[in-house]
Amino acid sequence: MYQALYRKWRPMSFDDVVSQPHITTTLKNQIKTGKTAHAYLFTGSRGTGKTTCARIFAKAVNCENPHDGEPCLDCKICKAADNGTLADIIEIDAASNSKVDDIRELREGVVYTPEMCRYKVYIIDEVHMLSPGAFNALLKTMEEPPEHVKFILATTEIHKVPATIVSRCQHFDFHRIRTEDIVSRLEFIASQEGFTLESDAAQMIARLSDGGMRDALSLLDQCVAFDDHITLDVVSGASGIAGRDYLFEIIDSIADKNAARALGIVDRLYGMSKDLKVLAGELLVQMRNVMLVKTVDNSSELVICLPDELEKLRAISQKLKLEEILKDISVLQECSERFARCTSKRIELEMTLIKLCSESSEKGGEAVQSGAAPAEVSGLLRRIASLEDRLRNSGGVNSAQPQQPRQYDPELQRLNKDNDGPIKEWNDIVEKIKQRSPAIASFLRGSVAFVKNKDLFLIVQSDIYLKKFKASSDASTINDVLLETYGQTFNIKVKSAKKAAPDDAEDPTNQLLGKAKASGIEVEIKK
Repeated sequence: MYQALYRKWRPMSFDDVVSQPHITTTLKNQIKTGKTAHAYLFTGSRGTGKTTCARIFAKAVNCENPHDGEPCLDCKICKAADNGTLADIIEIDAASNSKVDDIRELREGVVYTPEMCRYKVYIIDEVHMLSPGAFNALLKTMEEPPEHVKFILATTEIHKVPATIVSRCQHFDFHRIRTEDIVSRLEFIASQEGFTLESDAAQMIARLSDGGMRDALSLLDQCVAFDDHITLDVVSGASGIAGRDYLFEIIDSIADKNAARALGIVDRLYGMSKDLKVLAGELLVQMRNVMLVKTVDNSSELVICLPDELEKLRAISQKLKLEEILKDISVLQECSERFARCTSKRIELEMTLIKLCSESSEKGGEAVQSGAAPAEVSGLLRRIASLEDRLRNSGGVNSAQPQQPRQYDPELQRLNKDNDGPIKEWNDIVEKIKQRSPAIASFLRGSVAFVKNKDLFLIVQSDIYLKKFKASSDASTINDVLLETYGQTFNIKVKSAKKAAPDDAEDPTNQLLGKAKASGIEVEIKK
């Protein structure tokens, strides 16, 4: 039965592990001196050897004939471990065993002594997937485990592991595997498997794998399925990077600010069932390449592309300024983040492309500064203009043009001195509030307003929204309208007519309602 290359060539000893000498040397010395810890935490990106080192460590601490901290690979313990039949090495996938009950089973099992080995080793992969309750259940066991138990936790997302867990482990951080180490390993495996791997093809596989040996071997497997003689063309065909002209056409359209052409390409790809989320990710990667080509003289080692694509990237980079490239990358990143919650990925991507194609310094106008999105800038400018207008109307800003004095309501000015009469035009003000916030206007429907000194008293029909109103900033919305109308703001106090004492002439709310009726304001408050 055929076995995938990444499984067939998984390292069996610490010496076989690639690019992690800072970890393998330490673990070997601990095993050799008998000073191993009770819990380890292995972190790093995928395919860097976390689970592999955990398995080698579990073999080595239990090996009957260890040599210099390495497992012998010949004793019954090592052979059983390699075959996956050793009951004392327990691997748990936290992604599918994340509940409290799963960890309780583990806690019940640790009390039993090993069947064949010196230590019972628990390897918990993707440990960050455990629920908070499961972490709490694991915590005490990890702090004071039995002498015959060791834990090895592995994760790609260390920030999701509670600090209380991390502090109880020896932490080893696995680095991304260097390109030259991946190339060397690929060429060795190719020689052992009997197929030909050209040097530039091995380099491309290593760069596409992004520092992960497992990804590199999986891609090598795909290439072998294409042809036993693996060239750069075979790699490009197997990996799917061949025929990517559409990416450069879209980026070139962005550089030329040609939205119609970019949208036409997306429409064609959409009709071919291209995943638009993947397309957005590919555009982001290629825009990164444009950035590197623009800023680094010898960028061929950093850019992940075919040799002929490098020239296309250089040509595109000549059309864009660095600040434009950085801005485009930011916009594409925001688009990728919004994909998870948008209802139409096509509309989201089309909006992004239109934004990218329209974001340029406009002649005769104000250029977009500091990479800010146009919508944000225009919104900010509107707010600044509104504030300036308010300040001018209140005499706070000198204007080159003489300002006409604003006519404020004389009745309100009179009441503002020493009166608590109602505002007769309150319904008109509520209509203005409705344009800004329909929710607040709905709450104010049928309300009555009174002014005394700097206080504005509101009597409302319903008290359902009253508590939320007091705890929110809705008063500022009302004051904005009052400032535009009367040139001043007030301390807003709200009361519900339902809370007024029935038939109590001394009740302040009843007195205000009476004044409203006496002023000719129709008031209909439902008790």
